Amino acid sequence: MKQIEVGAFITQCRKEKKLTQAQLAEKLNITDRAVSKWETGKSMPDSSIMLELCEILGITVNELLMGEREKRESYEEKGDENLDTIDTIKKRKNRVGFKRLGAVIFSALLFTAMAVCFICDMAISGRLTWSLISAVSIVFGWAVCLPGIRFGKKGIVRCFGWLSGLIIPYLYVLSRLINVREVFTVGGTMAVISVAFLWMVIGVFKKMWSGKKRAVFGTVCLVSALFVVTVNVVLSRMTGSPVFNVWDGITVLVLLVSAGVSFGLGGQEEKAAGESLDGREPVEY
Repeated sequence: MKQIEVGAFITQCRKEKKLTQAQLAEKLNITDRAVSKWETGKSMPDSSIMLELCEILGITVNELLMGEREKRESYEEKGDENLDTIDTIKKRKNRVGFKRLGAVIFSALLFTAMAVCFICDMAISGRLTWSLISAVSIVFGWAVCLPGIRFGKKGIVRCFGWLSGLIIPYLYVLSRLINVREVFTVGGTMAVISVAFLWMVIGVFKKMWSGKKRAVFGTVCLVSALFVVTVNVVLSRMTGSPVFNVWDGITVLVLLVSAGVSFGLGGQEEKAAGESLDGREPVEY
């Protein structure tokens, strides 16, 4: 409902400024379809262009978010609030700009390195040989890391998504380039297990982190122990190597002990918190 009110308000202000949707879109460097979605209440303006939109329409950010003009008294009462909102949007816009710049620099450095590899390979070998391995690895690393650089914390899950989708094709191409089949067969199997483990950890953090942090750590330790056991069993069957060595056993033991300690401490904290609540004196009203 609020989006519809905001959209109608944007339409009103745009017409007061005698602008068409296309003209407003051109000033904001966006498509007129995006403006149409605002005005029909299907979406809201992005925070990165909200300040510029308000300046073009001659309104405040607070008015835009309310979907109506404020009275003069409201300007005076909410002046500081508007300034804070504008400052917040400016800071957010600056952060977005820095992240974009970081993504551009990151991309430029990686693809420059790839070009250098091609030039050196051609100069030494007269054709592309080892540089193809470098190029494939650079493109893979760029695709996986770029969302994290571009979007910060919000891009971490996207990084894992690209990793999950590209790891198998990357290992296949790599195995063909170096002509070692095991890179794809063994490496691909380990990659699938590792990616599954990573998504399990992400799921644990998403569902439990806001509550019991010790339980999260304990659960991650248990999942890690299962991961170590699974990797060793699968590798043993694929390569004929022993299932466990001394260090594998020590690793699993440490993880299990850590999980037990975490769950134990978490249980004690819950018990202490419950006793504290039970021991409170009743409040008289």
